[in-house]
Amino acid sequence: MRRLNQTVLAAVAALLASSAALAQVSVSYVKPEDYTDVPRNAIERERTLQQFNEYFKTLDKKLPAGQQLKVEVLDIDLAGRLYPRRGGDEIRIMNGGADWPHVHLKYTLEQNGQVLRSGDEQLSNMNYQNRFGGYFDSDPLRYEKQMLDDWFNQAIVPKVARR
Repeated sequence: MRRLNQTVLAAVAALLASSAALAQVSVSYVKPEDYTDVPRNAIERERTLQQFNEYFKTLDKKLPAGQQLKVEVLDIDLAGRLYPRRGGDEIRIMNGGADWPHVHLKYTLEQNGQVLRSGDEQLSNMNYQNRFGGYFDSDPLRYEKQMLDDWFNQAIVPKVARR
């Protein structure tokens, strides 16, 4: 019984040590009600920001263990433009013109309390409809996620050149 307790305690200690070394991404939104283009309706705005939250949560799997990425979103301009429809609803139309997605954010990448990188970025993708992305057409934020993926892969975890 004593040996079993020691084994369980060792396993718990190893689990706690490994969870401390896991990568972590946190995101906050500064005055989302003032963003250039997110739904004005509070429920729809919250739904859109929740979709961004879910996306940002996936980035921790791409960070090296022990790193923390803190993202502060300052503005969002979604791809396309909203046009009114009967019944008070709006429809988003994307024509590939000057309606590309844009996100303004600040970020800090840390490891062991030291800042590895930080910045203030104005992300945009003018060719958002002319690129193949890894997201389904049914994903309402597919162009924004593709743009954020590009930023993340270039600025946060650049790929090492192969020899």
